[in-house]
Amino acid sequence: MEFNVLSPSENFDLERRFGGVGRLYGLAGAQKIFNSHVVVVGIGGVGSWVVEALARSGVGHLTLIDMDHISESNINRQVHSLGRTLGQSKCLAMKDRVLDIHPLCDVQIIDDFVQPENWLEMASTISRPIDFLIDACDQVKAKVSLASWSIKSQVDMVCIGAAGGKKRADLMQMGDLLSVTHDPMLAKLRHSLRKDGIISKDQKKNSIQCVFSKEEIINPWRSDKDSKSFEVSGSSDLNCHGYGSSVAVTASFGLCAAGWVLERLSNLADESNA
Repeated sequence: MEFNVLSPSENFDLERRFGGVGRLYGLAGAQKIFNSHVVVVGIGGVGSWVVEALARSGVGHLTLIDMDHISESNINRQVHSLGRTLGQSKCLAMKDRVLDIHPLCDVQIIDDFVQPENWLEMASTISRPIDFLIDACDQVKAKVSLASWSIKSQVDMVCIGAAGGKKRADLMQMGDLLSVTHDPMLAKLRHSLRKDGIISKDQKKNSIQCVFSKEEIINPWRSDKDSKSFEVSGSSDLNCHGYGSSVAVTASFGLCAAGWVLERLSNLADESNA
């Protein structure tokens, strides 16, 4: 099986490295994946795992958007967070990891946070057409901007809900934004899009797929008696909005989102060849 995108290299046998992708998705599907460009917003507890999965699947073009740096509190759930990467830019640490996996991957970094006032300008700086947009950020206003742009631009998007305060990866689901339950952040996104007239109140389906969990949010554990307990009140370095976090959940959210994108890309290849 030969893939056109994988140029010969003295040091890396990329066809062998990603041959499993071709055996699963077929030649056309794998070629579509290898040629695709995916933008990931938020390279943290979920987004880092999204990028990891896309890189290990041979995606040829990635744009990573985040302005945060790696801290010790990230180590329990973010794939690029290691002792040796503390203090590094999350995007740069992830880019180094991607290129160690897929040396020919074209990785663009945008060192900024998406905000309503900067997204359109930011999108204009992205170097090539976007096949998929994955929203792994945790700010509702940013999610609204990304989702509005995605719908208007007809760019496929996966939006990831709240992973903080969740223990059970087996309760994770994927579905249309209009069918999501048990996720206050995605509920706010849906409400804002309806309020802005981006989606109608009687609309039954839209183009945004979401990863979410029906598990009830677990409040942060604390003990008034134990001075060594993991209290969060007053901390200046809260993660997941102060909730506890599990890599079993954050990684599962990210891998689910990446898997959906890979499947969709391979299906698009089949549709174009039909």
